[in-house]
Amino acid sequence: MAHKKAGGSTSLGRDSAGQRLGVKVGDGQWTPAGAVIVRQRGAHYRPGKNVRVGSDDTLYAAVAGKVRFQKRPARLFTGSRAVRTFVSVEK
Repeated sequence: MAHKKAGGSTSLGRDSAGQRLGVKVGDGQWTPAGAVIVRQRGAHYRPGKNVRVGSDDTLYAAVAGKVRFQKRPARLFTGSRAVRTFVSVEK
């Protein structure tokens, strides 16, 4: 009779690669048109002037210029207002 249990395999032994999300261009930095500014899931950062949103909520520059992050009030679906971060590009 064996004195130890069989090792077997585990169902939790795998992991997935990171998605490389986050801010790619900082406040005050210059960016070319079409460059990714923020990679995100959901609308953590909102698009401002000269910034567009991709299908996966990625924010990218519509024109070349300096990136600006600003906190300002935004209207929510409930009608209330909350402070949100907006990303814009100044020519």
